[in-house]
This record gives sequence, structure tokens and C-alpha cells, in this order.
Amino acid sequence: MRRILTKLEEVEDARRRLSELLDARGRWFLRERRDGPAVELRRGEWELRVASGALLFSYWGEAGARAWRVAAWGREGERLLLDAARRTGAERARLELVPRASVASAREAVAAARREACERLAALVCDEAGACGAERVSLSAGARRGEPGRWARITLRRGRERVAATGPVVPAGAEDAEVFLASALLWLARLEGSTRGARTHNLWLVAPPKLAAAVCERAALLREHLRASAMVFEVDEESRALTQLRVPALDELLDAPAPRLFRHAPQPPSEFVESVVALAPGAVDVVRSRRGETLRFNGLPFARVRRLMSGEHAWFGVEGTQRRRLLEEESAADFLKLVAGLQEHRRADAPDHRHTLYRAAPEAWLESLLRRDITRLDPGLRLAPLHAQFRATPAAPGASRPVDLLALRRDGRLVVVELKVSEDAALALQGADYWRRVEEHRRQGNIARARLFDDAEIADEPPLVYLVAPMLRFHRSFATLARAVTPRVEMYRFDLGEDWRAGVRVVRRQR
Repeated sequence: MRRILTKLEEVEDARRRLSELLDARGRWFLRERRDGPAVELRRGEWELRVASGALLFSYWGEAGARAWRVAAWGREGERLLLDAARRTGAERARLELVPRASVASAREAVAAARREACERLAALVCDEAGACGAERVSLSAGARRGEPGRWARITLRRGRERVAATGPVVPAGAEDAEVFLASALLWLARLEGSTRGARTHNLWLVAPPKLAAAVCERAALLREHLRASAMVFEVDEESRALTQLRVPALDELLDAPAPRLFRHAPQPPSEFVESVVALAPGAVDVVRSRRGETLRFNGLPFARVRRLMSGEHAWFGVEGTQRRRLLEEESAADFLKLVAGLQEHRRADAPDHRHTLYRAAPEAWLESLLRRDITRLDPGLRLAPLHAQFRATPAAPGASRPVDLLALRRDGRLVVVELKVSEDAALALQGADYWRRVEEHRRQGNIARARLFDDAEIADEPPLVYLVAPMLRFHRSFATLARAVTPRVEMYRFDLGEDWRAGVRVVRRQR
């Protein structure tokens, strides 16, 4: 039964009853969304209190302190469900709390829901295929042993030929396009590598509208034989019908109009920014935007300066470790304490490599090292201008992630640099998609028109792609997926030494 909290006595009663239920178990798993990560909470790591007539539920998670205003609550078996909001209602969620002892049953419930979604998708695929019969219906492997994965795996038989169909069984959007396609291609490679059964003839990629549209764009970047075998279908959740989408030719995408690029006029740093950089000139860098500057310590943002009508204001704090605060006379000592903590813990020879400040934002750390001297990666690259977190198409579906670095070689060739410090199977597909977005702008003259590289001449050739990671952090499937990309994308792999924080050192480079 769902209990809506409107009166003060209802709020007080909810606080008392929820406190009793939570304390009775002591250890809970919390999810802020159904398919989101679970946070384990122990007794003492949450708080229920009444303030200004509202019930507030707060806890400490991986992203730092979180506080929610509870509008209603209820129980489903052993689960507690809280309808909550934060940030003055801008963010709403149904918080789900499951006793740790009930995790096994909760996992089984998730598995059952995914199996049910898989069966529904299999029925749609069989209807679309007509005479084909389902040979096998299963789920991909999950992140942990024994857990169900996110993707349906459906094989259909048509005589001696096999159709392989896959699609998400959890909510998925355009941002999942590379991960979905990478998983599908690896599954297809395993099927084709099997010596038993029929030959796999087609790969059906079945997805909701936004994901399907993004997958079409990525499929255009595949080698011709893979592009010819891939068929993308949009699934309509209401009518439960499939609609095949056309995968465009690569040149269609490259010649499509791209939004204009703008380069913000450089502004001299303020006295405050210069004074902070002077505290640790080898570690602090400045990322400028139209409205202000972000100060980073070895890539980790710790202060933000904005120019407002009333003057210049600064805020400081590291996300996930402390609340951001306005820098003023009363907080100046805390700001200097933060800088001292960064100097102590965010350096290559820090005494504690498990400290939060050392482990946070590792890719940004690597990016900051290369921003200072990109020639450590390739002596043929120009030191400046160098564009970090370059957004090629800010309004395009699935284009929310920016290019890590956009550089220019001395011979005028553009270079897209993508950085990773942990394994990512989709790295090659991500690099290819960034190549496409930058090549669109190069073809249409947007990069030269915006003078992103001042007056340097840009060669009339497609960009290069540099995929950079520590030697042991390339995914074991990297080569398979890199070979799936069209040879028009000139892609290079750069293996770095594992001690890259102490200095970027390329130990191997290969195409």
C-alpha cells in the first residue's frame, strides 16, 4: 500500500515506521532507479528526519552525500519504495531499498524480468522473419558470473542459414549505441567461429527508436561485409511491431550538414586564477569557457570561477568528496587546505594510492598530462592549439560525449585522440564515431572557418584516430572490433607504460 505524506502526523508516523524497518535489518541495498547501480548501506549510514514539515532521507554513497524529500512510501514484500525528489523537485526518483539478505531473491526477480523481455522480443523477431523458427533464445552474460546480461540473444534458422537477432532487455538510449553494437559484433564473431550448425547470414539489431537511429549511424562505419549483413529494426513499444531502418552510406553521413563551430575568444586569466596556478604550476591547469574558468589539479576540477554582473565569484570543492562552497574570506582557509590535500594525494608518488583524490578522474589526469605536452604521444603533433573535450555535434543524438583531444599534426592532418585508463570493449567504435563527426566538419570547412588551429593549413585528408591506453588496459576484444571498422578510418593504437602518472611513455604503436 502506497502512503502519501501530506500531513505532519503522517510524516512523523512515516519517519518512525521507516526507521524501525530499516534498523530491523541493518544492511540494505539502495537503487535510485530500477536498473541503476546498487549502493550498500549499513546501519548509521542513513538518516531519516523531519524538517519544515517534510520527511528527509539522506545517505552517503559513492557520489557523496545525497538527500531526498520523501513524498510517499510503500512496501512490496521486503522491499521499501520511496517516492522522492531533490534539487527543489528538479530530480525525481523512486528509491528502492532491498534487505541485503534478500539480494538473491532480488537478483532472481531482475533475471526473471529480463528473461520475460527476451521472450517478448523473440516473439516479435519470429513474426518479422516469417517462416524462420527460433533455434535459441537466451540472454548475454552479465557483468558478474551467473548474472543475466542486458541484451537478448536470439538465433533463427532458415534452412542452412542462421539469422542472429539481438536487442536490449533493459532501458537503453542513444548513449548505449557503441556498447550495444560492440556486444552484437562480438557475439556474431563467436557464432561465425563455431564449426557447428548453419552459417550466420544476417545480424538483426533491434532497438527502441533513439538507440536504433544511433546504431544506424555507427553501422555505416563498419566494413562492407558487416554493413551488408547488419539490419537495424526499430521496435515500437506500444504496437509491439518492428520497422526496418535503412543504414545510410558513410558518405551520406559525411556530407550531411553539420552545425557551425565557434571558438571562444581567449580572455586573459584573472588575478585569482593566476594566483591559484602559481600554487602548483606543474599541476594546475585552466579550462576556459565563455562564462568563466575551471581550475583542475592534474585533471581533477576543484574550483570554478565565473564572471557575473556583480563581479568575479569563485566556488571550490571536489565532486563526491565535499559540497561546493563559495570562496570568501571565511572559507579561504578551507580552500588552501583543499589545495594542500591535492598536492599531497594527487601526485604520482603519493603515499596512499587508494586515496579518493588519487583515484578520482584518472582519464582526466592522463588528458592533463598530454595537454601540457602532446608531443610525448607523437613528436609530429603541434603543441598548440590543442582542444580538450571537443564537442563536434552538441545537439546530435548520442553525441553527448566529447572528443578527449583534437590536435593537428605538423603536416596539416587532424588527429582525434581518445583516451582510456580502464578496459572498454567499445573503444574502437567510439574512435570511429568521433572520426566521422570531425570529418564532417573538415569536409564542410567548419574547422578552418572557426580558426580552431589559428592560421595553420589543414590538409585535405581525413583525420587520423589515436586510441591511447596503458598497455594492460586494452580490452581483449580490441583487435576484433578494430578490424570490424571500415579501413577508411585510419586508426592507431598507442600502448602506454603502466606508470603513466609519472610520465607518459609510449611503449608500442601499431595500426
